[in-house]
Amino acid sequence: MQNSHVIIVKSEIANRRIIMSRRYFGTDGIRGEIGKAPLTPDFVLKLGWAAGRVLASQGVPLVVIGKDTRISGYMLESALEAGLVAAGVNIRLLGPMPTPAVAYLTRTFRAAAGIVISASHNPFQDNGVKFFSSDGTKLSDEVEQKIEEYIDRDIETVSSEKLGKVERVEDAAGRYIEFCKRAIPNDITLEGLRIVVDCANGATYHVSPYVFSELGADVITIAATPDGVNINDNCGATSLALLQKSVKEYRADLGIALDGDGDRLMMVDHLGEVVDGDEVLAIIAAHKHASNTLGEHVVGTLMSNLGLEKAVTSMGLTFHRANVGDRYVMEIMRKTGGMLGGESSGHIIARDRISTGDGTIAALQVLHALIDSGKVLHDLKQIMEKYPQTLVNVRIKEKVDLHDNSEIQKAVEQAEQQMGSRGRVLLRASGTEPLIRVMVEAEDRAETKELAEMIASVVSKVAA
Repeated sequence: MQNSHVIIVKSEIANRRIIMSRRYFGTDGIRGEIGKAPLTPDFVLKLGWAAGRVLASQGVPLVVIGKDTRISGYMLESALEAGLVAAGVNIRLLGPMPTPAVAYLTRTFRAAAGIVISASHNPFQDNGVKFFSSDGTKLSDEVEQKIEEYIDRDIETVSSEKLGKVERVEDAAGRYIEFCKRAIPNDITLEGLRIVVDCANGATYHVSPYVFSELGADVITIAATPDGVNINDNCGATSLALLQKSVKEYRADLGIALDGDGDRLMMVDHLGEVVDGDEVLAIIAAHKHASNTLGEHVVGTLMSNLGLEKAVTSMGLTFHRANVGDRYVMEIMRKTGGMLGGESSGHIIARDRISTGDGTIAALQVLHALIDSGKVLHDLKQIMEKYPQTLVNVRIKEKVDLHDNSEIQKAVEQAEQQMGSRGRVLLRASGTEPLIRVMVEAEDRAETKELAEMIASVVSKVAA
C-alpha cells in the first residue's frame, strides 16, 4: 500500500492559471442556474457573438450546435444563434444530441467549432454552454480567453450580406447511431443479450437504445420520455436505483445508465450491483490489452480507486493519474500516446474511437469484452478489487484556500496519522459546482466514512 498522503491538487492550480484568471469559463465551459448571471439570454447572445468573432477569424465560419433536453435549451439556442449570425458565422442546428455526438459531427462537418448546450448531470434548473474545437476536443484555454476578451466589447454586427445562415440537420441522430455501431467489429452481434438502457430523460433518448437494438440486443428502455424538466430526475448515471430495480424486474443481463448529455455511464450487472467508471475502465483495458490494441498507457485521475491502479499495473502497463476533469485526462493521453482513459464518475475516453468521453461507445467496449470472454458482467468486474472510498461533497458559499487553512490542514493531518500507510486523503474544489470534494480511501470502510465526515465537517465550518 502506498504511504498515506494528502493530495491537494497543486499541479491543477498551475495548469489552470488562465482559467482562474477568467470570469466566465470554468473547466467545462460556462455553467450555472438559468436566469442568474451568467446564464441569462443577453449574456448568451453576447457569448455567441464573441465566440463567432474569434472562430470566424480561423477561416471556417461554420459552427454546429447541439443541446440536451432541458426546457431552457430553446432559449439559449436562440440567443447563441443570434449572436453567431451577427458575427457572420453559419450554423448547423443538430437539435437534442449527446455531447460526444456534437464532438463527432463537428469533425464530420469540418466546422470551426461545436457548441453543446447542457449542464450534464446537473438538475434541469441549471444549464451551460461548452465548446469543441474543429478536431472535436475541448477549446484551448487561450481560445477561451480570447472569447472572454470579446465579451467585454460592444457587439458589432457584420453587414447584411455577410450575416450567417442557419440550417437544421435532419439526420444528425442517424449519423451518430451509425458512428457508434462502428465502435465494435462487424462480426460482433449483441443477440441473446437483454439490456436495460436508462437515458436519464436526456439527450440520448432517441439515439442510444437504437444503437444497442440495431446490433441485436433485446433492449428495455427507461427514462426516455423527456419533458424539459425531468432530466436526471431520479434516473441516469447519478441515480441508479431505478436501473437496479429494472434489471432485476426484467431479468436482464445488465443495465446501462447514461447521464443527461450522454458523455458518461455507469453499469449494473445481473445481480443489480453497480459497475462504476473505474471498473469499466479496468474491463476495457484488460480486453484491449489482451487483443494488443491498447498500447502501454492507461490514464485515470487522482480520484481513481487504488484497485484500478493495481489492476492496470499488474498487466504490465503504466497507470497515470491526471487531475480531475476529462480535459486533463485527455491532456495526459496525448502526452503519453495513450488510447484509453477515464474517471470514476464514468467519463471514459476511447481515443481510438472518439475524442471525448462517450457513454454509449464505452458501453459497447464493455459488451465487446463480455462477448469475447463469454463471461457475465459480474465476473468481468472482478478484474479489480475496489478499495473502500468515501466521498463527501461540501457545498460552499465562497472559495476556500485548501492549502493555507490551518483548521483544514490539521484535520487532514489527523486523518493521515490515524491511517498511517493504509490509506490516502484527497481534497479538491469542483470545477463545475460550488463544492469542495473530500475523499478518503483506505482498507477499512468504516474508517473511511468516519474520517471523511470529520474532515468534511471542518471544511463546512470554515466555508460557512
